[in-house]
Amino acid sequence: MGLKCGIVGLPNVGKSTLFNCLTNAKAQAANFPFCTIEPNVGMITVPDERLQQLETIVKPERVVPTTVEIVDIAGLVKGASKGEGLGNKFLANIRETDAIIHVLRCFDNENITHVDGSIDPVRDKETIDMELQLKDLESVEGRIQKVKKQAQTGGDKEAKYTYDVLERVHTHLLGGNSVRSLGLDENEQKAIYDLHLITLKPVMYVCNVDEKDIAGNNYVEAVQQAVAAEDAEVLTLATAIEAEIGELEDSEERQMFLQDIGLSEPGLNKLIRKAYAMLNLETYFTAGVKEVRAWTYHKGFKAPQAAGVIHTDFEKGFIRAEVIKLTDFIKLGSEQAVKEAGKMSVEGKEYVVQDGDIMHFRFNV
Repeated sequence: MGLKCGIVGLPNVGKSTLFNCLTNAKAQAANFPFCTIEPNVGMITVPDERLQQLETIVKPERVVPTTVEIVDIAGLVKGASKGEGLGNKFLANIRETDAIIHVLRCFDNENITHVDGSIDPVRDKETIDMELQLKDLESVEGRIQKVKKQAQTGGDKEAKYTYDVLERVHTHLLGGNSVRSLGLDENEQKAIYDLHLITLKPVMYVCNVDEKDIAGNNYVEAVQQAVAAEDAEVLTLATAIEAEIGELEDSEERQMFLQDIGLSEPGLNKLIRKAYAMLNLETYFTAGVKEVRAWTYHKGFKAPQAAGVIHTDFEKGFIRAEVIKLTDFIKLGSEQAVKEAGKMSVEGKEYVVQDGDIMHFRFNV
């Protein structure tokens, strides 16, 4: 299941540093705008202690975690929707992602320049929002012109429905609002899905702070107030500190460092898990001596759909699923013990998969 998050923001807010931390890649990071021209792409594993628990019990030949693709998109600037600063290319890169991680600078540092000359994360957010909204407005207006006549003169109910949705979205965007705040239902979103509207994508705001401000500061509070009406996550992160943590290869040394700065785990772990949840994703496991593996599925998937994540043949020929709850597996210590205790259930096509299920699928091609 290919899933992609795009890191966006103004130049010099810490996007490439965050990307480097997440992927252990070395994207160029420098103190001038447009340092990142082509998007850097990396795969990150989703931290999940349940995999380690399964590994301890099963002792497999290999362990395969679930992953999310991260794209470091070059800094947007005012006028990007009109092509400023290579804007059209950057906006096209954002359109291809499933969710947005919007990095906001929430720290003072005279040695790191800001494109607008002062630190104001709410203003920066509004600058990016406006450019993304203008790009969406362009897409919506183009589609309205295509379906208007068909909707108003013909008997095409689908065209009429799509036109009505587009008109609502158009009005909302003209009011300076992102589409995600309109509250479109599933059918309405399907009607305009092929437009891949940028401001309809789920968003997480990452407030990049100094080490001393990990617990928050006035800039962070201002961001939280500014996005209160949005369906969005806000996470405070010190990317400079996360970079230092990433350099420590010894796990004990890393844990001591975290304790010294008052953290129980790297902030990046929280970011990755929040991004995963933001995409409405959950994990089920397959566990055997050859491999313990985490599989990504969309929350609400039924057993055949979840089986299809492994291979389409599993979904087409689905017969049943043998399901073990992770807590039972850990408590009893083996699949055989679970079976003997009567804790393994056999589920059919209507079973809704639960996060953490250990599954074995029976199918017939």
